[in-house]
Amino acid sequence: MSEKPGTVEVALFVTCLVDINRPSVGFAAVKLLEETGCRVVVPDTQTCCGQPAYNSGDRKSTKQIAADVIKAFKGFRYVVVPSGSCAGMITKHYPELFKDDPDLLLDAQDLAARTYELVSFLKDVRGFKPEGVKLDRKITYHDSCANLREMKVVDQPRALMNHIDGLELVEAEDREACCGFGGTFCIKYSEISEEMVDRKIDNILATKADMLAAGDLGCLMNIAGRLYRKGHDIKVLHIAEILADMSDGPGLGEERR
Repeated sequence: MSEKPGTVEVALFVTCLVDINRPSVGFAAVKLLEETGCRVVVPDTQTCCGQPAYNSGDRKSTKQIAADVIKAFKGFRYVVVPSGSCAGMITKHYPELFKDDPDLLLDAQDLAARTYELVSFLKDVRGFKPEGVKLDRKITYHDSCANLREMKVVDQPRALMNHIDGLELVEAEDREACCGFGGTFCIKYSEISEEMVDRKIDNILATKADMLAAGDLGCLMNIAGRLYRKGHDIKVLHIAEILADMSDGPGLGEERR
């Protein structure tokens, strides 16, 4: 059930990829949150969520990073993340990391309970519907592994896109399959990753869509990069940029064309 409209303080966990590679996603997230009556705070002490260290088996470094994140976001009613993988790291893996540390376990569980993926927060908590947004494009949506399996985000982005005037959503075959990014997976197993993203691209091209959206920047960067290298002209955007009516700018990879 969505929460009643009203001003509420929300802390934005920006994520490393957004901060370094696609700041427009962060600006879009702020715009959307403010449209629902939220006052957005971006703690300047926030760091990486710790996924690279976690995926590499470095639990000691991961715990240090997680402890810093827990401290940076302590006291906020809501923590919102424009990334299913980072949200999943905080909500699913932080409590697991500190299962043998009673003090930090309570803090990790508390943060996990207050943390939401952006689109699900907009739809399920704030009852958001985009208004006045027009986009005459045929679009297909990629369900990232973390958003789909850890955060249970499936219907929310589609429901919100259905409110956009002129937008035609076409579903790709095997839309729930991994794109091959998987954090450090694409580095450790590059040949397998390449085969997976090529299969993903074939299914995207079969939809005849001219735009691709998703809720995880890692997936989008992986797919956009492969599309660019293979010479395909499909605009790639984060779902937040579309909902915030910020789709006129260059898509991922377009700056290299």
